[in-house]
Amino acid sequence: MNTATTLPDQKKVAPQKKVGMVSLGCPKALVDSERILTRLRADGYAMSPDYAGADVVLVNTCGFLDSAKEESLAAIGEAISENGRVIVTGCMGEEADAIRAAHPAVLAVTGAHQYEQVVEAVHEHAPPTQGPFVDLIPQPSEHDIKLTPRHYSYLKISEGCNHSCAFCIIPDLRGKLASRRIDAVLREAEKLVAAGTQELLVISQDTSAYGVDTRHETRPWKGREPRAHMTDLARELGQLRTAQGNAPWVRLHYVYPYPHVDKVIPLMAEGLLTPYLDIPFQHAAPSVLKRMKRPANEAKVLERLKSWREICPDIAVRSSFVVGFPGETEEDFQYLIDWLEEAQLDRVGAFRFEPVEGAQANSLPDPVPEEVKEERYARLMEVTERISAAKLQAKIGRTLPVIIDEVGEPDEDGDIGATGRSQADAPEIDGAVYLRNVPAALRAGDIVNAEVEDADAHDLFGVIRQ
Repeated sequence: MNTATTLPDQKKVAPQKKVGMVSLGCPKALVDSERILTRLRADGYAMSPDYAGADVVLVNTCGFLDSAKEESLAAIGEAISENGRVIVTGCMGEEADAIRAAHPAVLAVTGAHQYEQVVEAVHEHAPPTQGPFVDLIPQPSEHDIKLTPRHYSYLKISEGCNHSCAFCIIPDLRGKLASRRIDAVLREAEKLVAAGTQELLVISQDTSAYGVDTRHETRPWKGREPRAHMTDLARELGQLRTAQGNAPWVRLHYVYPYPHVDKVIPLMAEGLLTPYLDIPFQHAAPSVLKRMKRPANEAKVLERLKSWREICPDIAVRSSFVVGFPGETEEDFQYLIDWLEEAQLDRVGAFRFEPVEGAQANSLPDPVPEEVKEERYARLMEVTERISAAKLQAKIGRTLPVIIDEVGEPDEDGDIGATGRSQADAPEIDGAVYLRNVPAALRAGDIVNAEVEDADAHDLFGVIRQ
């Protein structure tokens, strides 16, 4: 017998309000987006995959370069056109007047990593429809919502930057260095790995400076007292294990080449860290580095690169460079090319200098003409592509660990292909490994041994070997 009754004053629970998100810019901004969405879900909001289903749309902007600002303004305009109810946050949020001048219809504007203000704005313009028992629902932790695939996660260890590079306004947008407690970082990393993360990508504005602002304070962790310091953090992350008992890949990004970076190379040789360093060199010519207000120790860096490769022969070093910085002469640029020939970096990205509103470099004399920037950019990419091709050709015949990012559908012959990455490849910025005839049971996140059969200037091609 059904004994259920309906109370006279019982009402249907209103449907959840839905929030859409457009996230632009770097992985650090993506982490901000994850945290904002997690907070909103804890407040009873649902996520909308499209404009049409959203009660309000958040646009997390990038404001690092003028071209990025243009992209952000375009994204805001599209969101307004498609939905009409838009809240803006992120780095370009510091320029609220410019945003409102271009798009007066935006509901609210907040700056980078201002989580509370974003949530308050959403509450104001799309009040949550929480039921009477919402407090009984377990509240998600700060990283329950991920905007990356399940098998890799960004681990942000600090915010802001203490440098005053002439071409950069990040300290103005995100403030001075503010490091997270090391036990909080390790707890988040442990939780991510327990939830299925096979690869942790450590990010910040300056990973090497982690803990400088807290005087490298120590915190209890697993019976130890690690410091808030890059080397201690790297060593502790190397102790993590997946559910299968394997060490996850731990990849260090935005590493300035301070002397203590030398101490993490043995951890790579021991297999505790992924043999990969992302170092923002930006240039090599001493005169250009001086105008950039960056350390000019390019000769010592070459010696250290050689030393690192002796300790860990498989280490992959990626970097990015700016061409056409004000005052860069042909001799300066040739110095950079010669340096790259000697450094033999594994992965290189390049950017043509462009002024950023508020940057010190805007007032420097002797701007480089646009056509010269283009010519130098093309020459640099030609050199680095040749170096990359030679390095990848040398891997033919080797068997390498590969993490799977995507498994394709069977073709007309029933063969299945997959796309993955070697330890020398970070997601979305480096190359890929394309595998043929993979097992039907293969899944994203699996780590397999693959024999390299072929290579081009950027990618590897191979087959799984047991």
